[in-house]
Amino acid sequence: MSADNVRQTDVLIIGAGLAGLSTALSLPKSLSIMVLSKAALEVCSSHYAQGGIAASLDQNDSVTDHVADTLIAGAGLCDANNTTEILSEGQQAIQWLCEQGVPFTQNPQQDTKQRTFTDLNNTDLNNTDLNSTDLNNTDLNNTDLNNTDLNSTDLEINSLHLTKEGGHGCRRVAHADDATGRHVMEALTIKAHAASNITILPYHEALNLLKDPITNNHCQGARVFDHNSHRQLTVYSRAVVLASGGLGQLFQRASAPNVCVGDGVMMAWQAGCRLANLEFIQFHPTGLALADSSFLISEALRGEGGRLYCPQTGRRFMLDVDDRAELAPRDIVARAIAEQINVNGLGYVHLDVSHLPAPFLQEHFPQIYQTLLTLGIDITTDPIPVAPTAHYSCGGVVTSVNGMTDVAGLYAAGEVAHTGLHGANRLASNSLLECVVVGRNIATDLPRYLAEMEALDAKLYINLHTTAYHLNLNASADDIWTAPVLKNTQSITLPYFTSSTSTLYEHNEDIKHCHNDADMTEVIAKLKSLMTANMGITRSARELEGALEQIQQWQQWLKKPELSSLSSSDSNSNINRKDSAVSIDELTHLQLARQLQLATLIVQSASQRLESRGGHYRTDYPNLAVTPRTSVINSLLDPREGSIDWLIKPIIVHSGARIIKATTAT
Repeated sequence: MSADNVRQTDVLIIGAGLAGLSTALSLPKSLSIMVLSKAALEVCSSHYAQGGIAASLDQNDSVTDHVADTLIAGAGLCDANNTTEILSEGQQAIQWLCEQGVPFTQNPQQDTKQRTFTDLNNTDLNNTDLNSTDLNNTDLNNTDLNNTDLNSTDLEINSLHLTKEGGHGCRRVAHADDATGRHVMEALTIKAHAASNITILPYHEALNLLKDPITNNHCQGARVFDHNSHRQLTVYSRAVVLASGGLGQLFQRASAPNVCVGDGVMMAWQAGCRLANLEFIQFHPTGLALADSSFLISEALRGEGGRLYCPQTGRRFMLDVDDRAELAPRDIVARAIAEQINVNGLGYVHLDVSHLPAPFLQEHFPQIYQTLLTLGIDITTDPIPVAPTAHYSCGGVVTSVNGMTDVAGLYAAGEVAHTGLHGANRLASNSLLECVVVGRNIATDLPRYLAEMEALDAKLYINLHTTAYHLNLNASADDIWTAPVLKNTQSITLPYFTSSTSTLYEHNEDIKHCHNDADMTEVIAKLKSLMTANMGITRSARELEGALEQIQQWQQWLKKPELSSLSSSDSNSNINRKDSAVSIDELTHLQLARQLQLATLIVQSASQRLESRGGHYRTDYPNLAVTPRTSVINSLLDPREGSIDWLIKPIIVHSGARIIKATTAT
């Protein structure tokens, strides 16, 4: 590629959400940092988070209690050590966010002090129309921001207003009104733009990760698509942080923005990382059930006393489901609502808060109140129609609490990562805390890695210029990198890969006439419907088999001669070429191929977990297995730079007295 299409930086961060910016702002200012955002900066899950950040801040709370609640919600699949380590850093994480200018809601006696603190940082933090364009044009005085006196007298963390959410034994969720994510991201984005060592690139999408071409043992950048100029860039970096978010957009109803399609998970897997617990998709119980809205109704409403009713009978059904009623963990509430919807046929249930004082609702939930009021719903008097929506992936790239993956030089944080904190079901508001804690842990470890890599490079240079050619490069890389360790695992059997199977697509009327970008977009929409219907809140062997077979047909269609100019057998072939031109059709093809690959892995994981646990509920296996095990998908790398030729070949697998259909790998 020409020099114009090559960039270099010390640290490349893929994703500009809370995990990405927490890492960037915590790294030494001596490092050059490039942050990629696939779309505008506000288009990320962190920005839309409503509820808050869980941490044991109350004098009657403790880290031990927080850990206990998390382990219970995780249904036996949390890593207890990692969970304790992450949650133990909760108070420090909240304090750091306060220092960055996040205007957390305080108890009433702190209102005056809170207003002063907010004004010190930016008078427009509460402006709901703030976007990346405004931020880029904001006149930021670095000296003022860096020298602002932000000490404990300005914002006391022990005076923050705390709310309670499902699964928590007490109030421990710090929040900024009911738009915590927006306030957090606006404050951190201002800081990031003011930092001279941080470059933020909106509308830049990572396509695949780069590894050292000689040793193939560490990550050194990524190939990137610039949506502004429609060209491909190569970004070389000394380390990479993957903070690309989740995969909610594989489903029809999702709270995540449209950029969350799990591409980070697939890039890491293709680069050599293991994946874990992909079958555990958390469905938020109370998404607004109005047309195709993706707006969430915060769990904090139920934490403050909101109640769920059947619209037809007016019965408060959660009292019969769980002793904790509306404050049961999310998987329990979501299944109960789904069952009600199956019975009433309306597509929703009612969440009612009208029994709470109107001034309280308007003050504590201003965003929800105003948003619904514009839609004709006054929450002070009217019930809210709600239904479960795909919300959070509890699994992802296997990662340590320091963000280290299986590939040296590649860190991961946020929803793309699996640290073991969330187990089979995420405890509400733990995810934002994980973003900050792991992001800051990465910022602590990454300089060590860079320093030791410099020493390794110097040693290599000396050896190459002497007679000591026996240097073991892979062993040396292992010496400076500690891959994460998983316990009590079960390996997921991978699909069978071949390119010689006959044309299955010929008998599928839905796809046999597809030829172009519009048709690929249609398949993406149908994939969402399929995943929602067959891989939703409840699953069964029959539904999962049907999903696998349909996905197989779509994968075969991608190999049709009409699309051979895009990719005959290798979903990465176009991004590995030397020129910089990438067409929209090629990009759409890559995106669809990856989504089908990821959907396959998710369905495979669900097919082979023959139990019901947390967010994974099998109607044909409703009970818990005796031993909780983390499902693991080992990395699959083709000798040809990781290219993958996908096809699912079903076989019959016997499991006790039952016979299920699964897949295998050669």
